[in-house]
Amino acid sequence: MGELTSAEVRQSFLDFFASRDHTVVPSASLVPHDDPTLLFSNAGMNQFKDVFLGLGSRPYTRAVDTQKCMRVSGKHNDLEDVGRDSTHHTFFEMLGNWSFGDYYKKEAIAWAWELLTEVYGLSEERLWATVFRDELGALETDEEAAGYWRSETGIDPAHILYFGRKDNFWEMADTGPCGPCSEISYDRGPETCECAGDPDHVCQVNGDCGRFVELWNLVFIQYDKDADGNLHPLPAKHVDTGMGFERLVSILQGVNSNYRTDLFMPIIRRVQEMMGHTDEDVEENITAYRVIADHGRAIAFLIGDGVLPGNEGRNYVLRMILRRAARFGRQLGFDRPFLAEVAQVVI
Repeated sequence: MGELTSAEVRQSFLDFFASRDHTVVPSASLVPHDDPTLLFSNAGMNQFKDVFLGLGSRPYTRAVDTQKCMRVSGKHNDLEDVGRDSTHHTFFEMLGNWSFGDYYKKEAIAWAWELLTEVYGLSEERLWATVFRDELGALETDEEAAGYWRSETGIDPAHILYFGRKDNFWEMADTGPCGPCSEISYDRGPETCECAGDPDHVCQVNGDCGRFVELWNLVFIQYDKDADGNLHPLPAKHVDTGMGFERLVSILQGVNSNYRTDLFMPIIRRVQEMMGHTDEDVEENITAYRVIADHGRAIAFLIGDGVLPGNEGRNYVLRMILRRAARFGRQLGFDRPFLAEVAQVVI
């Protein structure tokens, strides 16, 4: 398979699960409806929260979508990381497939493996899986998921690792649906390690050297967490998966940064053209270029979903993003408004 465009990557994901009886569901708005706990949609599961809690239903038990997300406030706050590295964003897309009391761990794991290796053509040797082991000993180790990784996929058994609550127990917020998860990471190779100069460094899954990319999280939702931290079994077990679209595209397009994919390069090239910069100038000012590219996308999608700059709540967040983008624009040398032209590239 030749290099896929981002549009083809997205469509392949939807088509794969649609062919397995999943209903293709449109993305919810970035502005959540009927959920006062959220400033913005920040995960694919937001629009299905009522189903997980047993308070609502859908005319289907399997779904697939690509959800517009923002993470700039609350528990999931990526704003300070944006621009510093190649993977964090304010606005991003989350690819997800869902089971509402239908299939569970076996199918979720088998299909994830099939899509990544047979459809997208990722090397089996580069894939790693993590499963839950409670360091507190209060909850069972997820040997069920580990067993399915061994029996339903071609993964190297040595690539199945156990991690605790921080990495492998997923919670939407301080209260609400939660459960153990199994995360798939991709090994970009030792040459991508950013700590190669440290003689004591050891590359590892869930490390921070950039070699292993957290790609797809398979969440097995079976609890509702109350305000006191107690876990109550849900009426039915569900599957909630989320895969970072931008990270997947970077891997499939063979680049070491999300910002070098066709999702961001047209924006960066437009800013470069406006500034009259050489490629060397871009690299010297890469943080500013990343911030403008990321924030330009966020601004366009927020305004598209009806958010306007203001003094409180999500309106203030948009204002803050606009100001941050403008500040980095001034660092580049802009002395006039430029974000409208950036937004045109996004649109």
